[in-house]
Amino acid sequence: MTGTRWEPRRLSAVAVELPAGVTPAGTRGRILLAALRLFAEYGFHGTSIRDLAGAVGINSATLYAHYPSKEHVLAELVLLGHEELHRRLQQALVAAPPGPAEQLSALVRAQVGAHADFPLLALVANAELHALSPERAAPALALREQSRQLGLQVLRLGIDRGAFRVADAVLAATAIGSMGMQVAHWFGPDQPYTRDQVADTFAGFALQIAGAVPTPKG
Repeated sequence: MTGTRWEPRRLSAVAVELPAGVTPAGTRGRILLAALRLFAEYGFHGTSIRDLAGAVGINSATLYAHYPSKEHVLAELVLLGHEELHRRLQQALVAAPPGPAEQLSALVRAQVGAHADFPLLALVANAELHALSPERAAPALALREQSRQLGLQVLRLGIDRGAFRVADAVLAATAIGSMGMQVAHWFGPDQPYTRDQVADTFAGFALQIAGAVPTPKG
C-alpha cells in the first residue's frame, strides 16, 4: 500500500475532445462531439436521435442531413479512436530502440497515452464497438487486429531472442492490451497519478507479464 488516495473519475472532469485535425467543421463536428459525450455517459443504445440533436441545438431532420443514422455517427467515432491508437503505436515502434523490452515498453506507453489523452474517445471506441453492424465495424476491427499484431510480434521476437520468458504470447499480449484499455475507464485530471506515472508503471507491469529477463550488467 502506498497511501495514495484513490478518487473515482468524474465524467464532468474529462474534456470532451478529439485528436487534433480530425473534428469536422461546422455542425457535423458539433454532432460528433455531442455524440462522444452522450455515448460515453449513456451508451449508444441509451442515447436517442432526439437526445443527440437536442445536445447540438438542431432538430432530427438537420442531424440526418449530416449523418444518415446514429450508427454512422458511432462508426466515425469508433474508427477515429482506433486510428489514433494505431498511429501512436506505429510511431512508438519507429522511435523505440531495437530491443524487445524497449519496444514493448514503448508500445505500452503509447497505448496508455492514447487512452489517458482521449479517455472518452477510447471508452466509446472500445465499449460501444459491439453496437455496430459487421459492415460498419469492419474498418475499426481491421485496425484493432493490426495493433494487436504489433504487440504480439514484439513479444514473439523477445521470446525467440531469449529476452522474454512467457508460456503463451497470445495470452500475454491480450493481458497487456486489456490492462492499457482500462485506463480510459478511470484516468482523469482528478486522479492522484500523472499520465507519465501511469504509462511508466504499466510498462513495468507489461515487462513482468512478458517475463522479461534482466540484462546482465557490465
